[in-house]
Amino acid sequence: MMVERLNDRLSMNYTAIPRDTTPEAFWAQIEALRRLGFEGRVNLTFRLCDNLRRVLADGVRHRHPDYTDDQVRLAVIRLRLGDALFHKAYPAVDIKP
Repeated sequence: MMVERLNDRLSMNYTAIPRDTTPEAFWAQIEALRRLGFEGRVNLTFRLCDNLRRVLADGVRHRHPDYTDDQVRLAVIRLRLGDALFHKAYPAVDIKP
């Protein structure tokens, strides 16, 4: 049954498949995400966000080894918000990401 569904999907002209991904791999990923269910996908999303914040913080620490933890936190916030919104939210803070 699953193979038949996969074959049906592979025959569709689905334009959202990334160019570096085979249709088989794309649909396998879709099936895996479906099996996770809503709660599993939400948990995965939060884990990915946490990982991204850690990667951003590691990059800031690498560029600015003298920054305190608070300065790293603010630099990460600036990277995530962009300069204009960061300066509106933190007008008195001059931190380089």
